[in-house]
Amino acid sequence: MLEKLFGSKTRTKLLKLFLSSSDKTFYVRELTRLINERLNSVRRELLNLEKFGLIKTVSRGQKKFYFLNNDFLLIDELKALFVKARMLLERSLISKVEALKGIKYLALTGYFVKDESQEIDLLIVGNISKTKLESIIKNMEKNFDQEFRYTFLTTQEFKYRKQITDKFLYNILNSKKIVVVDKLKYE
Repeated sequence: MLEKLFGSKTRTKLLKLFLSSSDKTFYVRELTRLINERLNSVRRELLNLEKFGLIKTVSRGQKKFYFLNNDFLLIDELKALFVKARMLLERSLISKVEALKGIKYLALTGYFVKDESQEIDLLIVGNISKTKLESIIKNMEKNFDQEFRYTFLTTQEFKYRKQITDKFLYNILNSKKIVVVDKLKYE
């Protein structure tokens, strides 16, 4: 979504990384690994961002490191833009999953609540088409540029795991999460 605004997928990924890691420095090859883009593309966009004044450089030994210019005039607006774009993507994901007939429970964990210790990012329960669900998630992974870890359980599996006090399930239910749909409490 933002690559349309910024004109380049690589530039968007770099902006997202620098804006979310405003106190870190990176060298070129590290950036190519972190954002999974080609070296020449990364170099070109770093040069553009440096000319624009959004990032600065410092040399240490043989390496040139890049870091966010926290004094850049529009830094707060850019950070807010990326936060709002993420919120729009999250809403889109939620509405698409909610639209699946038969959904009983949807919880966002891990990535969505910034808890990297969590084993999954989405817990989905219901009697829904697994094929449709996988299609929605793959599409959203492209939009977020993030791979999601998710667990899909039928309503019967969920109830059984809850009944036997399944450690994995209770870890999710007792952790930080955003519950979007909870029709199970009415059953």
